[in-house]
Amino acid sequence: MLSQTVEYALRAVVHLAMQAPVPQTTASIAEVTQVPPAYLSKVLQGLKEKNIVHLQRGIGGGVSLAQPPETLTILDVVNAVDPIKRISSCPLNLKAHGTRLCALHFRMDRALQSMEDAFRATTLTDLLSDTNPSIPLCDKPRATSE
Repeated sequence: MLSQTVEYALRAVVHLAMQAPVPQTTASIAEVTQVPPAYLSKVLQGLKEKNIVHLQRGIGGGVSLAQPPETLTILDVVNAVDPIKRISSCPLNLKAHGTRLCALHFRMDRALQSMEDAFRATTLTDLLSDTNPSIPLCDKPRATSE
C-alpha cells in the first residue's frame, strides 16, 4: 500500500534518529538500511526539500535530521516523499455518485484516514522508545531485564 520510496525514506530517517545528532554518510545509511545508494540519494534530496533532513557536504558533513525526532512524525516523512492519496470523489467519475462516495470507496478512504491518523500520532522518538524487542534496522533483539 505504501510505495518503496516511502519505505526507504522511513528507514533512512529512523536510522538518522537512532544516530542523532551525529551526521551520517549516505554510504553508511545505504548499508544499514539496505537501500540502493543511488535511490537513497534521490530520496534524501526529496527529504531535504521538505526540511526533513539536512545535507552538509565536505569534512564533518553528512546527513542529519533537520527536526528533532520527538516532533518528526511518520506522516511528515510520508507526506514529504509520497503523500497518501485520499479518495474525495468517485474514482470512476460516475455522474450518479457526484461527490458522494459509494460504500466501497467510502470505506477505503476511511482506512486511508486511519493510516494517516496513526502516522500523525507517531513520532520517530515513539518508534525508538517502543518496547518491542526487535530494534528497528537491527538484527539484535533488545536486552530484556529479567
